[in-house]
Formats: sequence, C-alpha cells, structure tokens
Amino acid sequence: MLDGMADELHPAYLIAGGDRPKVDRAVARLRARFDADAVELLEAAETTGDDAVASCNAMGLFGAGTRLVVVDGVESWKAGDAKAVAAYLKAPAPGTTLALVAGDLKKEAPIAKAVAGAGEVLLWDVTSRAIPRWIADQFKLHKTSADPEACRLLAELVGDDLYELAGEVEKLATWAGGAEVTEADVEALVAPRAESPPWNLTDAWGARDIGAVLREAERMLDRTGDPVSRTIPRLVGSLTRHLQRARAAHRLEEQGLSPQEAAAQLGMKPFPAQKLFSQVRNFSGAELDDAMIRLAALDHALKGGSRLSNELELERALVDITARRAPDPRSGSAVAAPA
Repeated sequence: MLDGMADELHPAYLIAGGDRPKVDRAVARLRARFDADAVELLEAAETTGDDAVASCNAMGLFGAGTRLVVVDGVESWKAGDAKAVAAYLKAPAPGTTLALVAGDLKKEAPIAKAVAGAGEVLLWDVTSRAIPRWIADQFKLHKTSADPEACRLLAELVGDDLYELAGEVEKLATWAGGAEVTEADVEALVAPRAESPPWNLTDAWGARDIGAVLREAERMLDRTGDPVSRTIPRLVGSLTRHLQRARAAHRLEEQGLSPQEAAAQLGMKPFPAQKLFSQVRNFSGAELDDAMIRLAALDHALKGGSRLSNELELERALVDITARRAPDPRSGSAVAAPA
C-alpha cells in the first residue's frame, strides 16, 4: 500500500492536505515505483492544466514503459485547469500516471471532482485539536511510543507546523532508542518556539486570573524568538486593541445590544463577540477606562519613562489591569483587591 494507494496504479492521483509530511511520503512512494528518468516534475505556478495534459500525452508517445507526471501546487489551479484534466481522464495516455499534489484543498474543489471520476483522491488534513494524536502516530512510524502528556507538550512547545513536529519526533525517537518518550524527555530536549496564542492571555485577563495572566505573558515572551525589546511593545499593542474592543462591547451591552447584534459594529464574528461580552461582564466601565489609562502609562514607561526593566513594568501593569477592585472605605473610590 502507498499510504492509501492500491497496488494497481490509477491514471491519476490527487494527493493533498495540510498533513504535508504524509503527502510527501505518499508522493515519494509513488515516485519510487517509476524509473528516475521516467518521472517529470512540474510546478502548477508555471504549468496550466493543458500543459500537464500535453506532458502526459507527449510522454505516452515514447512507447514502452510506465511514466509519471507530477504537478505540485495545484491548489492554485482554476476551473479551466480542472476542466482540461477531466477531459484528459476520459481517455488517459496508456502507461502514464498523473500525480497532482496540493496543500489545503476541499473535497468539493474543481480539481478534486475532475480526478475523482477516473482516478483517486487522497486528502489528509490535521486539525489543531488532533495534533497530539498525529504526533503519537508519527512516533509509531519510528517504532517508538510516547505518553499522551509528552505529545501534548511537544505540540505546545513547537506549535502546529507539521514539518517541524515531524523533525522533533524523529529526533526524540532516535534519542529514545525504542524506549517510551516521556513528558520529561520532551521538556529536556525540545526548545520552546511556538508563540502562545494571544487569546490565552486575553482569556486569562477576562477571567481576572492574575497568575494565569502572568504565566501567559511570560510564555509569549519566551516563545516568539524575538528580542524582548520588540516583543513586549507588540504584546502591549495587542492587549490595548483587545481592551479598546472590550470598552466598546461594554457600552454596546449597556445600550441593550446582544453579542450577535454588536458583532458587526465590533468588527468581529458572533462567537468571539459573545466571548468578549462574557469577559467584560467581569469589569465595570470605570475599571475598563482605568485599564486603558494604565496601558497608556505602560507605553510611556517602555519608551524611556521608567528606570525599571520593561519586564517588571509589564508585570506590574498586568496585575493592575487584572486585579479585582474593592471600594476604598476612606474615600469610596476603588482600590486593587487581592484576586
């Protein structure tokens, strides 16, 4: 089997999906079934559907032997290219196999429909939620096992780049020498480089969880790979934009609008708008205003207005905008209270 391909070759294959390592393996195994000089490699950016068909027909004129035409990047092809392939597959050149390779592609795409009638469509995608399971499967390919926490941590440290993850799996499997890979192994051998999603930070802020806010901020600083002098202002800018939307959401809710009704005015889809509304219900309007003022003061401090380190200024500001506030019994104004 060729990662889903039967032993008897079809006149055409569409091999596509976000699981690029698996796509690459399938293409490599297909190419291995042909002599090297019987394989023609083309790029869709420079090749139309008509060009690919012409290559198939021209190669078929050379007589005996099987041949393979590979066209990479066909997700960029238009309906006309797919129409040319569909017409060709009604009477394909004997002994010639056409392999169309693509990245993310839907089953309903014109090129997928064109191949499905006379060839085979192989689509392999991996959702973000399924990445730890995908990692576990990669370890199995290397005759190694890994505990679920190790797979989860590897995804957290590296991110969703499957090529990078495949490389780390190969490294860990080689190091383990057949033994099970543990979470401690991943922590010791894999350098963190995945950016922490900004919504992790804003979710923690919305929950008024000071500890989580500080952890997520530290994680974002550790994993960008950029100098702290560049990362902190970018983080503050992202948080400031979120608070601006939060203040707008608070005002819209006071006017009686639902999250679905406010989504368009906020420039958001309904679900993120609903999530934002749930966050701002944990804050008063005055607290949101004060948070914006505090972030403006942080921006001034980062631009030379403070002798403290940028990291310390950031931590202090994050605590101030997240902490719950209680009335000051002496003045009636709000003061920070323990979370």
